[in-house]
Amino acid sequence: MTGRRLTVTGLVLVVAAMVGLVVASAPLYRAFCRATGLGGTPQFAAAAPGAETATIQVRFDASVARGMTWRFEPKQRELRVRLGEQTLAFFSATNTTDHEVVGTATFNVTPDKAGRYFDKIQCFCFTEQRLAAGQSVDLPVVFFVDPAIAHDPHTAEIGTITLAYTFFPHPQGTP
Repeated sequence: MTGRRLTVTGLVLVVAAMVGLVVASAPLYRAFCRATGLGGTPQFAAAAPGAETATIQVRFDASVARGMTWRFEPKQRELRVRLGEQTLAFFSATNTTDHEVVGTATFNVTPDKAGRYFDKIQCFCFTEQRLAAGQSVDLPVVFFVDPAIAHDPHTAEIGTITLAYTFFPHPQGTP
């Protein structure tokens, strides 16, 4: 009887551990990506280090997920920025419906290996955006490209970085 009880207890603990790993995997993966820049995840910073003379092209892309009833686009398609220089860019969102819609944006940087060098100081990502019927807003992004990108042999061929946002309907829906 104790052998069965021990086996059942062990199996229950294994299943509980597996469920715990599944539940924790998404937050742990996001934290890992933020720390390493994996998958094109930009870094977050408090301030830019200061501009250098070297420049890089930054392109902006905007899209909406299926079911999102907004028009969403960058105000500028691309900018040439100096490495280390704090830069401000804008995206425009318009609710094209006759009722309030709530959305949340996610982002990524391509090529993926540039993510660790793309630092955002301020952005609208992961923040609930609530737009009334027909309302339009300009959404700012403040960022810089870390000058260390110019000294990394793995990023020597990168001449253009793309910052892409996708707006999704907010999980809580609309009121």
